[in-house]
Amino acid sequence: MNKTILVTGTAGFIGYHLAEQLIAEGHRVIGVDIVCDYYPVAIKRARLARLGRHGDAFVPVEANLCDYETLSAVFAEHKPSHVCNLAAQAGVRYSIEKPFVYQKANLEGFLNILECCRHNDTERLVYASSSSVYGGNTKLPFSESDSVDSPVSLYAATKKANELMAHCYTHLYGLQTVGLRFFTVYGPWGRPDMALWIFTEKILRGRPIPVFNHGKMKRDFTYVADIIAGVCGSLFQDGLNPYEVFNLGNHRSELLMDMIGLIETAVGKEAELNLLPMQPGDVPASFADVELAGKKLGFKPTTPISKGIPEFCNWYMEHPELAAVAEQWRGA
Repeated sequence: MNKTILVTGTAGFIGYHLAEQLIAEGHRVIGVDIVCDYYPVAIKRARLARLGRHGDAFVPVEANLCDYETLSAVFAEHKPSHVCNLAAQAGVRYSIEKPFVYQKANLEGFLNILECCRHNDTERLVYASSSSVYGGNTKLPFSESDSVDSPVSLYAATKKANELMAHCYTHLYGLQTVGLRFFTVYGPWGRPDMALWIFTEKILRGRPIPVFNHGKMKRDFTYVADIIAGVCGSLFQDGLNPYEVFNLGNHRSELLMDMIGLIETAVGKEAELNLLPMQPGDVPASFADVELAGKKLGFKPTTPISKGIPEFCNWYMEHPELAAVAEQWRGA
């Protein structure tokens, strides 16, 4: 049965891909986004323009989640059966520079979503958490049963707070909530503030790339199509508990240097490395245990970085207009 689904953050990377998939499956998407300038608005507008090709199946709403009255009106008008909250202020390092932005978007904005779901009989709320909640944990892979009481960035703390807030609304009001701890999502239409875009840009232009922890970083790089499969499962899978939290990752912890090597091969140029120490708020490694998501959601990531990294690089080289916008924004 086709449904009306409210997705926040549809001008963003994951939100755009989710909206495309939901529309392809026959659903109607109400896309809420403030279209902020954390990175170039032109990239976000380009994503929204592609969604606009779907006509009435995509309803764009430009609004701030902190504007409760507007958000309430959107819920009242469209009556979504399911909500997926992907809107948030992203970035571990940026949270050190701009902490109050995270207070507004990630805490106040999420509270407004919870309140709107509660007052509009929403069947299920799925929301983005983050692998960063595991903080300084050294046991790998990270499991949902691990303690997440030691965040090392404000961004991570706001994501842990989202999980606690959701638990409260499930307990008090019976709202079914599913939190998703994403692990380093990448792919076409990705974010220009993330390492993959930055490295590809600089390698192509013969500029040194910043490599933190002297190249000893490891990440569970997860291709966006695999993430979207997990999000869709979280929205529609039967038999879930009233409150759930799942890891969505690739179940592989890859060396950053291996990612760089794949970019070099894909673009046909060698990287110049600027080896740097670990940055505040960062962690040396991430690695997702996805057994629980596999069992309850049927989640099974299928895209290795040997396939996904070239896919991104090809997309990047096919969109010089977006590459130029990001480069200008970076002041390069």
